[in-house]
Amino acid sequence: MIWLAIPLGLAIGLSLGALGGGGSILTVPALVYLLDQDPRSATTGSLLIVGITSLFGMFAHARAGRVRVAHGLAFGVLGIAGAWAGSRLSAAVAPEVLLAAFAGLMLVVAAIMFRRSMRGGRGDGGDDPGEATVVSFHPFVCHCPQALKVVVTATAVGLLTGFFGVGGGFAVVPALVLSLGFSMPVAVGTSLLVITVNSASALVARLGAGVELDWRLLATFTGAAIVGSLVGGRVATRVRPVTLTRAFTVLLVLVAVYTAVRSVPQLV
Repeated sequence: MIWLAIPLGLAIGLSLGALGGGGSILTVPALVYLLDQDPRSATTGSLLIVGITSLFGMFAHARAGRVRVAHGLAFGVLGIAGAWAGSRLSAAVAPEVLLAAFAGLMLVVAAIMFRRSMRGGRGDGGDDPGEATVVSFHPFVCHCPQALKVVVTATAVGLLTGFFGVGGGFAVVPALVLSLGFSMPVAVGTSLLVITVNSASALVARLGAGVELDWRLLATFTGAAIVGSLVGGRVATRVRPVTLTRAFTVLLVLVAVYTAVRSVPQLV
């Protein structure tokens, strides 16, 4: 079964590196339904996979000048409290409820990503990697309307990361575009830094919770995902983001429906 972790890791790493958001949400269903992990182990293992993969994927974007370190660190630090709370809440929820809620989250993410793809490059910072019109906003100086939007979004993303074991890039990317004026490529690169910080804080919050992890499986999955993310960083410079987003949205809906069909009947 461990051999299956290689193509799955490659695919998820590719989507994470190319899109910066949404890719990591497939890690939990892959671990549960294809690699026979229980939901709690899957959500915890996902944090490890997503955090390390995002860190390596960020390097490719950083070399191309698409990572705003100060903003990314500030966003990630603001999400730590939410990540801790989400991790504690996840431990108190039944596995069937967790998976059913996860299916709903995937549908929400699919809707967000589809809406983003329909907007194309209109008013979202554009798809041109050379376009980077960032508003004048220092992460440690209060610009109240922007600051409030960033704090709320960062906390919510941290909560999702801790509860579901996802990176939350699907929310970080549009937040960086809309609140800070980042171009789409810069938002994608910076979101990987935010995901790394959120995943690490949520993983620390889960330590000592008695969850057993298959370290050999996770190491294989993570190694493949790292390779995929590095390739994804290059894909992001050659393929229009709108094309990648629409293709991924279809896949996300299919996985969400499958997860709902498997988990919802167990609740009634």
